[in-house]
Amino acid sequence: MHAYVGGHRVHTPEDFVELALGTPLELWLGSPDESDEERAARLDAARDILTENPDLPDRAVRAATRALEDAGIFNLIPLPPSGDARRFRSRTGAAA
Repeated sequence: MHAYVGGHRVHTPEDFVELALGTPLELWLGSPDESDEERAARLDAARDILTENPDLPDRAVRAATRALEDAGIFNLIPLPPSGDARRFRSRTGAAA
């Protein structure tokens, strides 16, 4: 089975994120061997994109959440409300 985002086939998790966001990951993460000038240009481009697309961070979080849910990583169990916490207190003394 193949995954597609916007009609494009996804080969890697990085492809999914790039297609979901519409920007390459390197724009946001950089690369270890980039020069100071390349870094400055990359950050300027990122600022421009965020100015033009103020909802991009929210889209990124939704895309990441969707990917984690699809992978089954978000199988969380809700904690009981704080009022119910008294039922879970450890008891002192000998067991009956």
